[in-house]
Amino acid sequence: MKPMKLPPTVLPLLVAILTCFCGRITFATEALTVASDFEGASVKVIEISEAARSVSFTPGGDAARGWPCWWYFQIKGLTPGETITLRLRGSDSTAPLPAKPAPKPLASSWAMPKQATFSTDGRTWRHSENGTKQDEWMIYTVKPDAASVFVAWGPPYTPATAAKFVSEMSAKSAHAKREDLCRSREGRAVPMLHVMEGDLPKEKRFGVWVQARQHAWESGSSWVAQGFGEWLLSDDADAAWLRQHAEIFLIPIMDIDNTATGNGGKDARPQDHNRDWSAEPHWNEVIAAQRSVGGLIKEGRMDVFLDLHNPAPGDPTFFYILDNDLLKEPMVKLRDRFIELAYGRISKIKPLIPMSNQPKTTGASYHPLWRQISGNWVSMNGNPHTVSLCLETIWNHTNSTTEGYRAVGANLAAAVREYLAERPAR
Repeated sequence: MKPMKLPPTVLPLLVAILTCFCGRITFATEALTVASDFEGASVKVIEISEAARSVSFTPGGDAARGWPCWWYFQIKGLTPGETITLRLRGSDSTAPLPAKPAPKPLASSWAMPKQATFSTDGRTWRHSENGTKQDEWMIYTVKPDAASVFVAWGPPYTPATAAKFVSEMSAKSAHAKREDLCRSREGRAVPMLHVMEGDLPKEKRFGVWVQARQHAWESGSSWVAQGFGEWLLSDDADAAWLRQHAEIFLIPIMDIDNTATGNGGKDARPQDHNRDWSAEPHWNEVIAAQRSVGGLIKEGRMDVFLDLHNPAPGDPTFFYILDNDLLKEPMVKLRDRFIELAYGRISKIKPLIPMSNQPKTTGASYHPLWRQISGNWVSMNGNPHTVSLCLETIWNHTNSTTEGYRAVGANLAAAVREYLAERPAR
């Protein structure tokens, strides 16, 4: 049977009809699912709407293990290129104490960055467009070109990330050694980078201690620590000078257990890591850090102690310091000189990271346990020339990204070199 031959005028009409008909076909999409069975994940799903292609959620985590503001999870079942809506509500979880009034839930602003962070591969992190506040909800949209996407409060930095970074730096440079500060109470290794170059004896070297993430939700501080380490082991001549004249200890994550389990860490029971610097610390990380820092103090070479954090949502304060009247000279003069040098360098990357050059004080009016804050403990127990500071890098900003945080760390490391170069050799 011969095929029917259509008149030339019919073919365009059929094409138009088929195009119109196919344009109305709705293809089935996969069901959205949420995964949180991986390191650092935290979420409490309220609702998944297939019709709206949205996920409504609050931060997960155990309130007894710190402020419930951290969220990080994976959404699967996407059609690459489709827009997914994230509907975030603040957590109502609290951790009551016996014979105490019921605590209020944490203010939702701590959990609601202006932009969500997302990644399709778990390595490269980007910001969403600005979220929109609708009553108690913050609404974000993401449009990943993949069948799944990771979404988070900020760029995650897990124990595995820390271990990988420290191992890579150790393999890259003969002057760097991967060590473990200790093992946590839950048995996790706490990676530490130990850096020295050349034959200068330890007793003639400056002592530099840099630690991050005493509060597990403050992921940006770990990226600042990584930026510090990357610059330190770079080919920059100033970095080489610092390696040759100092002994540097760098810990990207202190509160390793809460970071691994997706808990907030801040005000965790029985003690906040950064309120645990007492005569009898609870946390293994603090015990080990106190022991090592104390050793540098006994040797008379605890020169620079830096504790890295992220601040409140709208706080541009860069440094937190102990009140001047609680310190003796030359400590105040040296500390102020370091702040001047650090701010001078890091302010050059504005508007990358907006900040204030006016430090805030952390004495008796700041917190009942002010003496047990790490930077204060080091100031009060350190050498006369010790510079001990808490550095807060703003997180709720367009450029609070892995690149922005690492730039802060690199400039901070360069400031340490510049400051120590002014100090007399031992």
